[in-house]
Amino acid sequence: MNPTEYFDEFAKRYNHYKGGSWCYEDGCVYRGLSLLFDATGETRWKAHLHRLADQQIAADGALSGYDPQEYNIDNILAGRALFPLAEGADDVRYRLAADRLAGQLETHPRIPAGNYWHKKRYPHQVWLDGLYMGLPFQIEYATMTGRKDLIADALQQFSTALALTATTRGLYVHGYDDSRQQRWADPVTGKSPAVWARAVGWLAMAVVDALATLPVDQATASLRQRARLLLKEIMARQAASSGLWYQVLDAPDLKGNYLESSASVMFAYSLLRAARLGLVEADTAAGAAAAGQRALDALLNTRLVADAEGTTRFTTIVHVAGLGGFEGSYRDGSPSYYLTEPIVSDDAKGVGPLMMAYAESLMAAS
Repeated sequence: MNPTEYFDEFAKRYNHYKGGSWCYEDGCVYRGLSLLFDATGETRWKAHLHRLADQQIAADGALSGYDPQEYNIDNILAGRALFPLAEGADDVRYRLAADRLAGQLETHPRIPAGNYWHKKRYPHQVWLDGLYMGLPFQIEYATMTGRKDLIADALQQFSTALALTATTRGLYVHGYDDSRQQRWADPVTGKSPAVWARAVGWLAMAVVDALATLPVDQATASLRQRARLLLKEIMARQAASSGLWYQVLDAPDLKGNYLESSASVMFAYSLLRAARLGLVEADTAAGAAAAGQRALDALLNTRLVADAEGTTRFTTIVHVAGLGGFEGSYRDGSPSYYLTEPIVSDDAKGVGPLMMAYAESLMAAS
C-alpha cells in the first residue's frame, strides 16, 4: 500500500486514544497530519486534523478531559496542533486553548535546577519524553506571543536536562530523579540505568523541532552543538543490516533486544529534518539524510504489514515504557525491563512520527 493511502485509511478509522480526552498520543497524530499538509498541500490532511481535534476544543478554549492541576507535561504536546489549526481560521478558541496550556506551564512544578516535573504523580523527576512534550510548544507559543523569557527558559531546560541525563557513551538515559528516592534512580547521580531508544527519539525530535523554530545565534549555539553530537551518535548506532535501531539503544547484543519501529522512525524524522533545514554541519548533512531515508524506506517496506483481515498496520511498536510504579507494577528502568513491555501495531506513538518522517522525505525531495 502506498504510504499516503495507509495514512488516509488510518486517519479515517482513528479513534481518540483516551476516549476523547486531550492527550499526547492524539498529539502525535495531529503533528503528523499537520506536516503531511505542509508537505503536500492536500486539504484532506487538514480536514482530518480539524475533524479529530475540533471535537476536543470548546468555544472558550477548554479542552476535553484536561485538568491543568494534574501537572502532566504530556498534555502539552497536542497543543502544537493549535497553531496550524488557527491558520486561516477565524476562530479564537485555538488561541484560547493555547493560553490554557501555557497557563499550566506558568505554575508547573519544577526541580530546583528549573526543569518541569514530568508529572505531579512523578514528582522531582525529569524524563526525556517530557522535553518533547513541553518545550517545542513553549518555544512556538513564545514565538507567537513575543515572550522571549519563555524561549530563554526552554533553552535552559534543555541544557540542564541533557547534563543531568548524559551517559559517558554520548547518549542519554531515560530519566532523572532529583530526590534520589526512586528505586530506579542511582543514589549518587539520580539517573535511571538504561538508554531506551524511544526516549532518545523523543529527545532528538525535541531538539530538532526547537532549533527549527529558533534563530541561529549565540543563545542557541550550545543546543545546536549538542544536537549535532546526538545525531552523529544516533547515526553510529544504526544497525547496518536493517537500517533500524534497537529498543535498548546501547546494548544491541542484549538477549531479547529487538529493532523497534517507533524509535527508528523518530530517528529517521530527526535526521531528515535536521539535514533539510541545515541543522547539522555541511559535511554531515548528506550522511544524515541518507541514514534517515534508509530507515524510513526500511520501515515502509518491512513494517507496514497487512493483518488477517487485510488491513495494513504499522507493526513492532513498543506500547509504552516508563519509570516507577504504574498499574500495580514497578518499572525499574533496567535494560531488561524495556524488553518486557508489549509490542503492538498502529499505535499513535509510531504512526504519528511515521507521518512526520514521510512528510520530511517529501519536502526534502521537492
